[in-house]
Amino acid sequence: MVTPVGTLTLQACDTGLTAIHWGEIAVELEDDSSAARKILEQAERELMGYFSGQLTHFETPLAATGTSFQTQVWQALRAIPYGETQSYGELAKRIGRSGAARAVGAAAGKNPLPIIVPCHRLIGSNGQLTGFASGLVNKRTLLALEQSAGLIRR
Repeated sequence: MVTPVGTLTLQACDTGLTAIHWGEIAVELEDDSSAARKILEQAERELMGYFSGQLTHFETPLAATGTSFQTQVWQALRAIPYGETQSYGELAKRIGRSGAARAVGAAAGKNPLPIIVPCHRLIGSNGQLTGFASGLVNKRTLLALEQSAGLIRR
């Protein structure tokens, strides 16, 4: 699917979305089932709603796999409100792991579901944009989209 941050390729199984890849790549459906196809359709609809500024919360079922720490970080990322940011250190404190800002950054870097699991909302402790798998330009674009859409609704 073509988006303001480039082409995204979605991947799903019958229980949920498993990955969002930057760029157009060849991906086989993990489960060639109607359930997986419905999940892909829902994710695409929701992402289009997000990019049009109409959707601030995703309902697509997720089925990403990672370590227990990674999944804890990914879950905490989903709690950062639309249009807001949080530092790596703040997120580490919020999950009870003060001093683990670098580990939070590493887990965010392994996030297989960017945008839906909004690792783009993480910033450095000095307020600067740091690290993003698809580049800081895309991170800046996603944050600007959320901030401008949020201003329109208020």
